[in-house]
Amino acid sequence: MTKRTMEIKLADGLEATPIAMLVQVASQYDSDIYMEAEGKRVNAKSIMGMMSLGMDAGEQLTVSADGADEEEALDGIEKYLSGE
Repeated sequence: MTKRTMEIKLADGLEATPIAMLVQVASQYDSDIYMEAEGKRVNAKSIMGMMSLGMDAGEQLTVSADGADEEEALDGIEKYLSGE
């Protein structure tokens, strides 16, 4: 398992459309991916779980991935959250 702290740099934070896109990014990977913030831990492949986080731009969260492509998964999610 690999963990990484990331900052949300998306202008609108994690609202409905960016969350749907993030779930699509996470779903491309075979690894189990979880996001943790403010005492909550949710499956990054679950749109309802991700909606419950309600994160804004500039906030930080911890992303963990466990599986064969965990490093690639974290890189892809970090790239998306950075707005690239």
